Amino acid sequence: MSRKNDKRDRLIEAANDLIYQQTFNSTTLADIATKADVPLGNVYYYFKTKDDILKAVVQKRSVALQSQLTALEEKFPNTKERIRGFLNSWIESSDTTAQYGCDIGSLCQELGKFTGELSHLAAEIMNRLQTWFETQFKTLGKGEQSIVLAQHLLSSIQGAALLTLTFKDPNMIKRQSKNIEQWLETAA
Repeated sequence: MSRKNDKRDRLIEAANDLIYQQTFNSTTLADIATKADVPLGNVYYYFKTKDDILKAVVQKRSVALQSQLTALEEKFPNTKERIRGFLNSWIESSDTTAQYGCDIGSLCQELGKFTGELSHLAAEIMNRLQTWFETQFKTLGKGEQSIVLAQHLLSSIQGAALLTLTFKDPNMIKRQSKNIEQWLETAA
């Protein structure tokens, strides 16, 4: 049983990396099988379609995001510190973002062009992040304004990630992070 899960996990991990690095549309099942070191014919044993692999990747990223957010809540009792902790993790990934984009934002952007379940799955990931930011602002006593503040923060982060990728400049995230921290002081 663990051998079966090992191959499935390797396929998901390979698909996750490849979809992040080269998009879902340009990633083939053969690419995934090769990177996972699994025979191409075995891919269909674990996943009936390429969309099924994508669903597993979305689930993997969703779980990783929730783990990150939970860890921030456990590490930082102060709301502003939690948001700063998120910004710091964003800065730490700036070199990778300059190369491939935001792992969440780029996936959501690509899947947002689909219809149906795949588009809905992408929206769920971004919504999870927006809801977390909204909760942070509610904790700061911002009430109904929390959703607007959360959307502003999220759009600032995603916009900077897009510019970082476009211009291949990790310093854009670092500069925007400072701007966000200044904004946070006035907004919060």
